[in-house]
Amino acid sequence: MMETTEKKGIPLLGEVMPNLEVQTTHGVKKIPGDYKGKWIVLFSHPADFTPVCTTEFVAFAKRNDQFKKLNAELIGLSIDQVFSHIKWVEWIKDNLKVDIPFPIIADDMGSVAMQFGMVHPGKATNTVRAVFIIDTEGKVRLMIYYPQEIGRQIDEVLRALKALQISDDKKVAMPENWPNNELIGAKVIIPPPKDMALIEERKKEEGFDWWFKYKDLK
Repeated sequence: MMETTEKKGIPLLGEVMPNLEVQTTHGVKKIPGDYKGKWIVLFSHPADFTPVCTTEFVAFAKRNDQFKKLNAELIGLSIDQVFSHIKWVEWIKDNLKVDIPFPIIADDMGSVAMQFGMVHPGKATNTVRAVFIIDTEGKVRLMIYYPQEIGRQIDEVLRALKALQISDDKKVAMPENWPNNELIGAKVIIPPPKDMALIEERKKEEGFDWWFKYKDLK
């Protein structure tokens, strides 16, 4: 079973993701409907029973609890049948002693992958290594695309998710490699002022200039 609302083109940042009804290793899921109030990390992999994808799935699985602590659910996807997904999950458990606790979408017709721009030209029907972070309102907040040849850094996905949540909650911006930025460490950036009066106030705050102010995260 694979149904989607009709929409052309890759979802843009800030857009509400299309409604999906998909077959997964955990049964039929409606996305984002079944995950109301939660963040979603939807990620694709080129194919089951491939070495790089296996290393990624092990890393995602080992960090599943950390994603859950951030109110986020992992969902995998590839253009494989559900039987292949199930067998691969069993192989990982039997041979690598790692349980895969999250569902994997069986996009065997490729409809979701095509809709989300996950199919790389010249790579047949294999998907690229895409990551979509979707917020509690169903909006696409972040997209990352890796080629088939390069495995992802799963801790970066965690970092980006946490940074997005803090940015939303505290109305601040997050520096490069937060919380380990080379200039300001774990501090966060105060949005630039929008009028002259606020510029004078900002000059009193910590920072390099009125347009580059930062503070401790509280």
